Order: sequence, then C-alpha cells, then structure tokens
Amino acid sequence: QVQLVESGGGSVQAGGSLTLSCVVSGYTSSRSMGWFRQAPGKEREGVASIYWYDGNRYYADSVRGRFTISRDTTKNTVSLQMNSLKPEDTAMYYCASRVGWRSLSSSDYNDWGQGTQVTVSS
Repeated sequence: QVQLVESGGGSVQAGGSLTLSCVVSGYTSSRSMGWFRQAPGKEREGVASIYWYDGNRYYADSVRGRFTISRDTTKNTVSLQMNSLKPEDTAMYYCASRVGWRSLSSSDYNDWGQGTQVTVSS
C-alpha cells in the first residue's frame, strides 16, 4: 500500500497550462501510477498512466498530445503536465497507484489520493 498526496490544481483560462504533482510514499517498484479525473455527474475517467519501473506511458484519446505524465524516481513523485487546457478538462483530478502494468481503468487501482481541483474557464 502507498500513500498519495496531490497538489498543483487551480483555475486557468482555456489554452493555459497547469502541472499536477503527486508525492508517493511507499514501495513503488512493480507499480503503475495513474491520473484520473471526475467531473460533477460524470464517471471517473482515466487520463494517463505510467509504469514506474521503465516509465512506459499511456494516455486517453481525450488528452493525448496535450497532457504528459512523468515520474521522478529520486523524489518519488509523479506529475501531469497539462497544456492547451479546455473547459471540458474541468474536474477533480486524482492520483492513483496499482501493482502491475499501467491501466486507465479505475477499478484496477487500490490506492488513491484526495484529489485536486482543476477549473478551466472559457
């Protein structure tokens, strides 16, 4: 089990950028990290995932080319760089962890952070 603490959310205008960070406490080898988001009235959506060991990444179609997930193995952090933000990116963003290969399915993840709000205005 790991503990996850997100930061970096905020409000930005459309076209702007934000970087979310997640501090990971605990054993990270053989784990994947994911960023998910949930807008009011909508299901939780996986946006990006990274396999900790080799940095292999995967993105949802809705964010590919705009968002970049990365990890810093020295600081035990995983980040989500978000560029060209759109109003439809507005949501609570969560960091999550699972044992095994990267996945964008929330049901595959066991450990979750508290979330950080991202609001994009038009």
